[in-house]
Amino acid sequence: MSGSWGCPHELNDLCSKVNNLPCDPGMKGCVLYGRFVFADDEKNVRLRQKQARSDGTAAGPDTGTANGSEE
Repeated sequence: MSGSWGCPHELNDLCSKVNNLPCDPGMKGCVLYGRFVFADDEKNVRLRQKQARSDGTAAGPDTGTANGSEE
């Protein structure tokens, strides 16, 4: 059995929701953006920011670290 998901905004490998750019699930503007965890960590920045806000901490825009701290 095989499972798959088809985006209703993808037409001919282009995203009709994001200015007809090549479809890249999780890209900024995508309906999945910031809602799910992706294998590509660059797509998880928005999710980390949302989680940090709900935890009461501020996430840095580039690194996703809390309160701008560096480890």
